[in-house]
Amino acid sequence: MSGELGQPWIGLAVALGVGLLVGIERERRKGRGPGRSAAGMRSFALVTMAGALAQTIGADTALVAAGAVAVATLAAIAYWRTSGPQATDPGLTTEVALLVSYLVGVQCVRAPPLGAACGAVLAGLLAARENMHRFATEWLSDAEVQDALVLAAVALVVVPLAPAEPLAILGGLSLRKVATLVLLILAIQAAAHVARRLLGPRQALALSGLLGGFISSTATIATFGAQSRNESDAAARGALAGAAALSGAATWLQALVVCAVASPSLWASLLPPAAAGAAVATAGAWALARVGAGGRIQDAPTLAERRPLRLREALCVAGLLLAVAAMVAWTRAQFGSGGLWIGTALAALADAHAPIAAGLSMHHVGNIAAGDALRAVLLAIGINTVSRTVVATFAGGARYGLRVAGVLAASVAAAGLVLAWWPALGTLAA
Repeated sequence: MSGELGQPWIGLAVALGVGLLVGIERERRKGRGPGRSAAGMRSFALVTMAGALAQTIGADTALVAAGAVAVATLAAIAYWRTSGPQATDPGLTTEVALLVSYLVGVQCVRAPPLGAACGAVLAGLLAARENMHRFATEWLSDAEVQDALVLAAVALVVVPLAPAEPLAILGGLSLRKVATLVLLILAIQAAAHVARRLLGPRQALALSGLLGGFISSTATIATFGAQSRNESDAAARGALAGAAALSGAATWLQALVVCAVASPSLWASLLPPAAAGAAVATAGAWALARVGAGGRIQDAPTLAERRPLRLREALCVAGLLLAVAAMVAWTRAQFGSGGLWIGTALAALADAHAPIAAGLSMHHVGNIAAGDALRAVLLAIGINTVSRTVVATFAGGARYGLRVAGVLAASVAAAGLVLAWWPALGTLAA
């Protein structure tokens, strides 16, 4: 501390600058005449300087604390004088900002760079009042606010409180990893929803396919298939098939996300085949979109009329992960190494990522080799590709189904070839 206080004029200068910066923003809002707000540029400059001086000359924290109490008292008096029925903005923003400015002044002496940063953030928050108010009351819907609360509850309550001990019945998967995987999937879904709101499915059909794949590749393929069946323009049907096929790239990206949580040591080994699968899916989707570039789509498909996040869906994801992990562990215990493939294949008929998480978790605790874990990932996505092909055919017809299936199958084949021939994986996957 003594080194930091050796040149107190630096902290005082920073405090004065911060006070003027915040004060200018408040001065523009305080108005004029008898109804004006209580504090402006001079008041905020004086408050930050008071905090800096208290920190500079105080032998201990008593003077700083006394100054904070005094500023808080003055702010309370100012609020009482200006919060009558005639007040146009009876909020506490200015009064609270006064106290924060005092503390920022103290920080400017203790650590000038940090104090300056805090002052800039404070001024930015005050200046962004209208935008923040519009974002909270107009841009966000009630459903989105509730979904954000669900996401925050999972991140701040469920994940930290979930037990971290691996469970043998789940093949080494712990409840905390299950909760973390659910959190990551929900976060991806939330990001996809935000991107779709900003861009819109009509303006970015391909991106809607990719983002929809993070929510559910199967549902995205079915949605685009139903739209394709109602399209009379052949080129438009090609564009829809390309967007649906692009959801396959999201499957590989999500596999990497699952691996980062369930078995981080295997992530670098999974990256080459997953990147190959995603690249082929993207290239195939681009080729289909080029064929349909001249088509006009009658109505943009609605990929997510429902809320992007649901507590029931989150619980279903967790339940599916637990059930699949238990099934894969049981089949392996009953049938040996062949049980791993049986359990993975059966589970992948409904969802690819649950058996992927189960297999990777088993590798993390040493129950299966790295090569078996990587092949389990490939098997899960391959079997799930069959399911998505059936859905595509029923939803959009044989031609749509063949287009989507061709791209998805090619991406699985590319990943398999890389897994077999990639030099860095040669001994690992053998």
